[in-house]
Parts: sequence; structure tokens; C-alpha cells
Amino acid sequence: MLDRPLPERVRGRVIQLAGDAFDGLTLAELPNTLRQFARFTPPRRVKFGGSAMAAALESDTFFRHRVAAVLRAAQPELVEAVERGAPPPAADPVEVAAAAFLLRPAGWPKLVAAAGEEAHRVQAERAGQERERELAELRAELAGLRGAARDEQERLRAELEASRKESDALHRKLRSAQADVRRGEAAVRKLRAELDEVRSAAEAARTAGESEARRLRGRLARAEAALEASRRSVREDRGIEDTRLRLLLDTVLDATQGLRRELALPPARQGQLPAETVAAVRPGEPGPGDIARRALAGDDPAVLDQLLALPQAHLVVDGYNVTKTGYPQLPLERQRARLMRGLAVLAAQSGAEMTCVFDGAELAAPVLLTPPRGVRVLFSPAGETADELIRQLVRAEPVGRPVVVVSSDREVADGVARSGAWPAAATLLLNRLARV
Repeated sequence: MLDRPLPERVRGRVIQLAGDAFDGLTLAELPNTLRQFARFTPPRRVKFGGSAMAAALESDTFFRHRVAAVLRAAQPELVEAVERGAPPPAADPVEVAAAAFLLRPAGWPKLVAAAGEEAHRVQAERAGQERERELAELRAELAGLRGAARDEQERLRAELEASRKESDALHRKLRSAQADVRRGEAAVRKLRAELDEVRSAAEAARTAGESEARRLRGRLARAEAALEASRRSVREDRGIEDTRLRLLLDTVLDATQGLRRELALPPARQGQLPAETVAAVRPGEPGPGDIARRALAGDDPAVLDQLLALPQAHLVVDGYNVTKTGYPQLPLERQRARLMRGLAVLAAQSGAEMTCVFDGAELAAPVLLTPPRGVRVLFSPAGETADELIRQLVRAEPVGRPVVVVSSDREVADGVARSGAWPAAATLLLNRLARV
């Protein structure tokens, strides 16, 4: 029996051989503690079942013999030499110790201990060689760092020297700039002194100029007084001449009037007499009040013709009021089109100015409408009704121009009548359009 645990490398090699032996054994041939690892791959068996396999090799002789058979098949020469108790000197000590542990020939504990010591010695040598290699690498790295540090030091020295030279140059420039500043300050003081002298001279010149201006204003006042006296003298002379001319003109006019009475000549007329320019109702013509009353109460189309026959007449139509009175069953678009056709013919027949107003406050988008010739089409803006727009149109006309507003809305009719327009019912216009 061993008096110490297996060396770690030997133990790992023994567990690896045990994991490889699983493929040649049935589930019944495996110890109960290892059957759960039968479906694992060899690396996973070693990782998760290493301790269990080490314990089974120590306690289960049959399992150890089967693992030894696997080693015998893989390395027959090594197994034979270990069984003779004379392992080859060139053999791997770990392999020799693992074979001795599995085969257990006479004196196998010594072989395992010797192989373990040899493996430990080899591992120590390898560790020493690794440390030497690492030490050599660190020395080489240290030498490189020292060289880099020297190069960096030289570079920093060069930069320091360049900085010193640049600092010296900047100091020289600073001293030169300070000298320039001092010279500039001296020049400024000189210019300020000259400016004070110029200001003094300018103040003296201003005082002299004010004195000269006062003297010239006095001369100007005296000249104006002389001129005014001269003008009074001329006006007195002109008044005498005007009186003489007026006496001569009165003499001529009296003589002319005497000749006209003696010869019985009619008075001369050129153009329109002033009395003929005054607007009034002449015998046989309807008065504006009569036409307005008939327009509000009647539906005779001749009344509308009389209104439109007035000079510079302007017809303002409440569009939807007329269309919804005459043909409310049609869509709004067809109502507008029908009214536009009738107004176009009426404008051509009467020659009057025509404006048709629609309520546009409820429209979500502008109406695409091409007004006919002679008819102005307007939509009320947002927040404003067509009635308000009609009142604005009436107020915009000059006082005395005949404006006719077509609407059956009594409030609209009263409002435009107070502004001087003539209201007309919607049926009046519809009856007139029916004749078109």
C-alpha cells in the first residue's frame, strides 16, 4: 500500500485511463458508483466523475484489472517492463507510475513513489526552465523599456530645448510689443494735445461765427423791413389800378346789358345749367321711395329693371338666401352654378355692376369656382357671415350711388336701407332671372 497519496499528475493519468476504459465495458461490468457516468463523453467523465473513478480503482479490483487491460493493449512494452520490475529509463515517469498503480507488480509502491519523485523533479525542472525563460523575457522587456525611456528622455530634452528657444523668441517679441505700446501711448498723448488745440481753435471759430451770424441776422431783418415797405407801396398802387379797371369793366357791362335789352337777345347757354345737376323726381318718373317700397313688398321684375337702369347701379346678391328660396332641393354646388348663369345674362343685359356674396364660414376648403364675366363672387371669411360682408360692401360705396341689395332677410334689408341702399326681395330677382 502507498504511504502517501498519488502524485497529482499520476492520479490524473490514472483517471484518464479509467475514463477511456468505459467504452469497452458494459453497464453491468461498471461499478455502481460509475454507471451514472456511462453516457458521458470521456472529457466530461474525467471532469465530473474523477473522484468516483479514483475511489473505484482503489476498492474494485475487477474494474482496476479492466483498466489495466486497456493500458496493456495501448502500451504492451511498457506494461511488460513494469511487470518485470525494470521500467525503461527513457519512459515517462508518470506513465510508469500509472502502470505500476494499475498492474500492482511486486514492489509497485516503490515504483509509484520513485516515478512520483521523478515526475516531481521533472516538473520542478520544467518550472525552473519556465522561470528562466520568463526571466529572460522580462530582462529583454526591461532592456527595451530602458531604451525607450532613453529615447523618450532625449525627445523630451529636444522638446524642452525647442520650447526654451520659442520662449526666448516670445520674450523678444513681447519686449518689442511693449516698446511699440509705449511709442503708441506717446503718440496718443501727442494726438490728444493736438486735439485739444484743434478744439480750442474750433471753439474760437464758433464764437466768431455766432457773432457774424447775429450781425447778418440784423442786416436781414433790416432788409425784410425795407422789402415789406416796398410791398405795401406796390399794393397801394395796384389797388388804385384795380379800381380804375373795375370802373371800366362796369361801364362795358352796363353798355352790353343795355344793348341786349334794346335788341331783345336770348341769354347764352353753354353746357348743363347748375340746376340740372341736382337729383330730383321729375313729373312722370317714379320716386326712389316708391321704388324702394315696391322692392321690399312686390315681386314685379320690372321694378328690378328700373333699379338697375339707374346710372352706375350696383347689385349685391345674398347668394344662398336667393338659391335656397328658389331651388333648395339642389346641392350647394349646383345652386351656385345656376345662380351664376342667371346673373351673367342679367349683367350683360343691364350693364350694372354685380356682386354675389356666399357664406363661407362653414367651408373646410376653398371653393373652386370660376366667376362668369361681369359678376364678382365673394365668400365671407372665417368668423364672419355673408350678412356682415354685405353690410361692409354697402358702407364701402360712396354716398349717392344707387346700390341694390337682394335678400329676403328682414334684418339685412333694414340694415342696408339705413346705409342708403335699396333692398329687394329674393323672389324679385328669381322672377327677373326666369325671364332670362
